[in-house]
Amino acid sequence: MSGGGATSQELSAEELARLRETFARVPYVGLLGFEFVRAERGAATFALDVREELTRMGGILHGGAVVSLLDTAAAFAVHTVIDADARTVTVDLTVHFLRPSSAGRVEATARVLRRGRRVCILSVEARDEAAEIVATSTMTYFIQT
Repeated sequence: MSGGGATSQELSAEELARLRETFARVPYVGLLGFEFVRAERGAATFALDVREELTRMGGILHGGAVVSLLDTAAAFAVHTVIDADARTVTVDLTVHFLRPSSAGRVEATARVLRRGRRVCILSVEARDEAAEIVATSTMTYFIQT
């Protein structure tokens, strides 16, 4: 996909299997306990169960864990719109924390807003179990071909 925003459509079984295999090989997401929820063309959703070891003082989910979840969702959303052998790197990330989360599950969904030849811009939202927005982000990824 080039230019314009991404239109959602199902990934092939092969594409989805490749993404899940890639996810399984990332030690950091395993350490944090992320779950691959779903992916489609131009979008990806990942989840995290709030656990004590991921909280800061006061029992609130640490902002670093939230940012990692947002960034992981974005990275995989980018990989739904680029060639399988292309690599990416985050070059800009802006996060707005809107409410704390101290229990349950948080899901982050990333959507490609625009994919250019070398840059991909995304919007990401993290929501708690009550569907309240915990954080939002706008990210820019550089596509290395």
